[in-house]
Amino acid sequence: MTEHKPNPDNREDNVEKLQEMVQNTISNIEASHETMQFANEKEKQLIKDKNKRREASIESMRAEIKDEYKNNPH
Repeated sequence: MTEHKPNPDNREDNVEKLQEMVQNTISNIEASHETMQFANEKEKQLIKDKNKRREASIESMRAEIKDEYKNNPH
């Protein structure tokens, strides 16, 4: 058996990765607004619910970006 060593916790690019995730999520929200034009009422409600979850995720990611920025010397 070979021993598996865990990778070191490299957090140097977390802020950049989180910022990219925020941008992708915003793009998904914008795309969903276009999709809603062609959706029935049930689908529209599902999209609205998903966008609420996306907005909550964005808030969490932005808070994490602030934490990472404060805790990592630049």
